[in-house]
Amino acid sequence: MEEKKLDLKTIVGFGLVALLMLWMIYNNSAESEKERLEKAKTEQVEKAKAQQKAAEQKTASIINDSTATDSVKIAKLNGSLGAFAYSASLPSAKNNVTELKSKLLTLKIANRGGYIQEAKLNEFSRLFKDSNLPVELIKNNNASLNLQFKTQDNRILNTKELYFEPVVSKEGENEVLTMRLKSGANQFLEYRYVLKPNDYMLDFSIRSQGLAQVVDTSKPMDLEWMMKTYRNEKSVTYENRYTKVVYEHEGGKDGSLSEGSKLDSEKAEDVSYIAFKQHFFTSILLTDTPFKTADLTSENLVKEEKTDTIFTKKFLAKMPLEFKGGELSYNMNMYYGPSDYKTLNNYKGKNLDEVMPLGWGIFGWINRYIFIPVYGFLSGFLPHGLAIIFFTILIRLVMSPVTYKSYLSQAKMKVLRPEITELNEKYKKDPMKKQQETMKLYNSAGVNPMAGCLPALMQIPVFYALFQFFPSYFDLRQKSFLWATDLSSYDSVYHLPFYVPFYGDHVSLFPILASVAIFFYMKMTTGDQSMAAPPQEGMPDMSKLMKIMIYISPLMMLVFFNNYASGLSLYYFVSNLITIGIMLVIKNYIVNDDKIHAKIQENKTKPKTQGRFQRKMQEMMEQAQEQQKNKK
Repeated sequence: MEEKKLDLKTIVGFGLVALLMLWMIYNNSAESEKERLEKAKTEQVEKAKAQQKAAEQKTASIINDSTATDSVKIAKLNGSLGAFAYSASLPSAKNNVTELKSKLLTLKIANRGGYIQEAKLNEFSRLFKDSNLPVELIKNNNASLNLQFKTQDNRILNTKELYFEPVVSKEGENEVLTMRLKSGANQFLEYRYVLKPNDYMLDFSIRSQGLAQVVDTSKPMDLEWMMKTYRNEKSVTYENRYTKVVYEHEGGKDGSLSEGSKLDSEKAEDVSYIAFKQHFFTSILLTDTPFKTADLTSENLVKEEKTDTIFTKKFLAKMPLEFKGGELSYNMNMYYGPSDYKTLNNYKGKNLDEVMPLGWGIFGWINRYIFIPVYGFLSGFLPHGLAIIFFTILIRLVMSPVTYKSYLSQAKMKVLRPEITELNEKYKKDPMKKQQETMKLYNSAGVNPMAGCLPALMQIPVFYALFQFFPSYFDLRQKSFLWATDLSSYDSVYHLPFYVPFYGDHVSLFPILASVAIFFYMKMTTGDQSMAAPPQEGMPDMSKLMKIMIYISPLMMLVFFNNYASGLSLYYFVSNLITIGIMLVIKNYIVNDDKIHAKIQENKTKPKTQGRFQRKMQEMMEQAQEQQKNKK
């Protein structure tokens, strides 16, 4: 018999068969391991379901036990599932929401936590990105209201993690939502919301019933109110500048946290309201029973001005709610609406107008009692752009006597300039004598060297009040004029392909026009001032400084007002044009240098009585001169 030999093809065939058998063995072992893991996982899930079902059955049996009292039920629940397990068995223990809606507001209150999950202002649109969307102060869990408390068995619970039972009812035209967090059939913590038609203010109350058996009432509950404020305006820099925490405490005094710092905190006492104020909208929590203390925190969330920032700041307020007779009872209010002075001022006795940054002291007084009523009257029958122009004309006409006195003082000093120069040369080695003779010249000529400064000082309160008025006046929002689509924001005419620090990524036209007007105004006034009086020995040459300011002031206007309200830039543009016109009229038709010179010469011949200020200055200079002689 012939012996068969193994050839190459046979060897390759045996090798392939061996590899196939090894792969089948490995695959079968992997599938077995996978099946084992899947089986173990299924067993764990089934075990967890069984445990949960047993717990639910035990909870139901405790709750449905008709032979046991509520206190016995609570005790059993505390021993098994913990305090407030009763609420977990209610039908409301789902992530549902209840909607309250009026003409002005749409609110959604969540079962879990019982707080407002969404607050929408129906009549206003946001200006950041999609302007077709309404302003939403609360959405996507950017805000919460939480009560933290301690149970009898020393556990810490947060209401934002527990389920409330909602009940909607009507009180006349008001919608009422009662949210109860139950720890027993007749034991609960209650939030009560009352939404009124045509009102941004809600009635809100927190009360409890029968919680002393499960809650440690020896210590107050901590109320935590948190909000991350959404951006709603075009300029995040401008909006963030006016976004801050404002509060009222200690008998009507208002306070605020710094809007500019990265992180700021403060502890206030006897607080009656806390406002999370944004630029043109605000959220306020008010209480009839002042909070004994309030820990307030503000965190700036704007990292870079050039980015599309969604949030501006994060606010947090922590207040203790004290038990009285073992129960909570706090009547409060919530305001979600515009940061509008007229709207906030209508809530009499609440002092909510202090939320508006209208300025302190005389500046706030000018805004409240002059500018707001006058501008409100004009805008009642004029478009807002024209109202600003007529408003500016009225202010400049009222201030024109001050402008006249300032220019007249400059003209008198200009006429006296040759004589003052002569005195400077004559007494250049005796500064004290030079000052005395200069004061005598002013007195004999009937000229007050301070007369030019006083009118300028009188305009400062008006200037600062206007600087506060335009950025805060809500009615300018979304009002257009010429190329400006929104007088409460910048009037961009060109978008830059890059970002310029301090300037922005756009070009606003009204600041450019205002800068040009300021340049020509300062060119006129600085030229006259430099000729009014020569520099005194030992004193800086103000004429050189004023010449530098001719170029610095317009440049500052151009840069820093590029992101400001176009209504404010429009005011400064029109104001400077009117001022230039008034000064030209005064210079060419009212003030005559020859008549002023003749009047001064006439005054020199008349006997003069020194005023109190001049007499005091004369005495001081004589005393200084006498001391100088004694030293020599």
